Amino acid sequence: MKAVLMTAPGNPEVLQLQDVANPSVSVGETELVVRLRAAGVNPIDTKLRKRGTFYPDQMPAILGCDGAGIVEAVGTGVKKFRVGDEVYFCNGGLGAHQGNYAEYTTVDERFAAHKPTSVSFAEAAAAPLVLITAWEALYERGRLEPGEKVLIHAGAGGVGHVAIQLAKLKGANVCTTVSSQEKADFVKQLGADYPILYKQTDFAQAALDWTGGEGVDLAFDTVGGETFHKTFPAVRIYGDIVTILEPDANTVWKIARNRNLRIGLELMLTPMLQGILEAQQHHADILAECAKYIDAGKLKIHVSQELPLAEAAKAHQLIESGSTTGKIVLVI
Repeated sequence: MKAVLMTAPGNPEVLQLQDVANPSVSVGETELVVRLRAAGVNPIDTKLRKRGTFYPDQMPAILGCDGAGIVEAVGTGVKKFRVGDEVYFCNGGLGAHQGNYAEYTTVDERFAAHKPTSVSFAEAAAAPLVLITAWEALYERGRLEPGEKVLIHAGAGGVGHVAIQLAKLKGANVCTTVSSQEKADFVKQLGADYPILYKQTDFAQAALDWTGGEGVDLAFDTVGGETFHKTFPAVRIYGDIVTILEPDANTVWKIARNRNLRIGLELMLTPMLQGILEAQQHHADILAECAKYIDAGKLKIHVSQELPLAEAAKAHQLIESGSTTGKIVLVI
């Protein structure tokens, strides 16, 4: 099969399309062989390409956590899927289990969900990592309740644009930071109540003004760095802030402490990295629920660009430019 191999850490050019052996058809009892039709590209892919995977002794590696495709073969113990079923999932791509920049892969049936029927394979492949991240951050770490006010950073980005929609589905009011009027218009279409043009406006003050000086109930940081601690004053006393980035060593915690903020850390890769089967199954359950929302027209995944598998390096370059809206997908 064709696959994009990362032979060593480095620039996007280390990603090369090569011929490799197909995954074995004699799969384990609960495994599926999937003929991939698309693979989502995420910032974690670019980070692993630059610095090396979590398993540097297992090279070369095939990156790509997100995949969507058609079940080609099933193990003897598979109960949930049949050959020909369309599936989507977040599995592999961290350096141990094969990722999805390839024509075929294997995935345990417990970690996959039926693909939403109303969208393309490209849209489905763009969805898993960002859906799970936003779902866990808002609903589980942030304990979002109907009627609450939420600040979502980078609302036009991959995680941000689905976070807006999930927050609205919960009945929350949403303000979100964006870099341009074009992106402000985009997030309004997703349901955002108040886009904040952060290059022109102090976003913390804007959020305070929006909430009558009280602060939002929950802030969701998808940017990291100084944005994290600059968000503290925008959150109400005893409120929540959840970040998907590791807090910087220079983070000033005083305002967070004085406001008694509850800090949540969200890394949806933990179950894969730690081998926590129950949590990986929970991720598949989240995807199954989101598929219902997608097919009901209540949740949309925005794919800004589709590229052929051979142009994985270009996809990484686009993500690293920092100006993309929604998601980039490799079509296989």
